[in-house]
Amino acid sequence: MDFFSSMRVSSSGLDSQMKRMNTISSNIANAETVGYRRKDPVMAAETDRESFGEILTNKMDEHIQGVRVVDIAEDPKPLRMIYNPSHPQANADGNVAMPNVNTVEEMANMISAQRSYEANVTAMNAAKQMAQKALELGR
Repeated sequence: MDFFSSMRVSSSGLDSQMKRMNTISSNIANAETVGYRRKDPVMAAETDRESFGEILTNKMDEHIQGVRVVDIAEDPKPLRMIYNPSHPQANADGNVAMPNVNTVEEMANMISAQRSYEANVTAMNAAKQMAQKALELGR
């Protein structure tokens, strides 16, 4: 894997984890919003190629893959029904549809996303340091 491929793969990871953290933040912010459904980013692997010529000439790197967010999907779990007949959005039975957001689970997801983000930054810094050392060898 060359320097630019490793940077592109790491940057795709940074972008995906940033979108994941933004989605988690939105879930936490709406944890008490009536009718809100928890959202989750859907990620997919994508081949790291810039051009058709790169595909033809770089057979060794054919299995390098980055990641990208392809969709933000709503969690299919049912909403929590809370009995509160005085609430303006209560249904005929007096129940209010509260979000299916578990803040403890969201915080655990946020820590996981943060660690993944940090790992991608570390990988980018390591690639940068290796490139700098290679340039120093040429002196």
